[in-house]
Amino acid sequence: MKSGLSSAEQCIKYIIFGFNFIFWLAGTGVLAVGLWLRFDERTKGLFTAEDSPSVFLTGVYILIVAGAVMMVVGFLGCCGAIKESSCMLGIFFVFLLIIFAAEVAAGIWGLSNKEKVVKDIQDFYKQSFDNYKKTQQEALRETLRAIHYGLNCCGPTGLATDGVAEICPKKEGIEILLTTDCPSAIEEIFTSRLQVIGGVGIGIGVIMIFGMIFSMLLCCAIRRTRDIV
Repeated sequence: MKSGLSSAEQCIKYIIFGFNFIFWLAGTGVLAVGLWLRFDERTKGLFTAEDSPSVFLTGVYILIVAGAVMMVVGFLGCCGAIKESSCMLGIFFVFLLIIFAAEVAAGIWGLSNKEKVVKDIQDFYKQSFDNYKKTQQEALRETLRAIHYGLNCCGPTGLATDGVAEICPKKEGIEILLTTDCPSAIEEIFTSRLQVIGGVGIGIGVIMIFGMIFSMLLCCAIRRTRDIV
């Protein structure tokens, strides 16, 4: 059936499809990472241990839920645009509005509770480190290795003599004395890169606003063509 949409509306249709296809792929990636952390042999032991770090467990489940929601939203947007379904586009708009509101609320909460967030992450690291020293769990080893290499830090004091040299970035000479301890590295990344994090959040928010505007424009155009027919 020939579409009754104008050239500009057809352009919006394919912009929405492309945006949501990328959104769906991103959701697939987030879900895959969450499931990998949940069921990988090196980390799944954290979910059964009695004194597992709660921040890590909560973060993994958030990744799984966020990835699933992103896939559903991306699917609705893609199908709604390509099939010219005003119903799907309407549901897509509602989902996008909820996600946008949640992002704004999370951003406001994060800024107003920055110190608490930093302390919680530092406590998570210290808890993981202490548990690893006691149990030598492979899952905790890999978690600490990822933190050490990601933040370029080593242990609670910055010294490989803490017994974690094998999971710290390899350094030689005077660099050994300049190694940052991980609690300080965690605080530094939140203070020095807060503007970058905020900028990324604003960028995502702007994209979502355009997504909502375009979806409503296309939805109204589709309904108008249906009424004419």
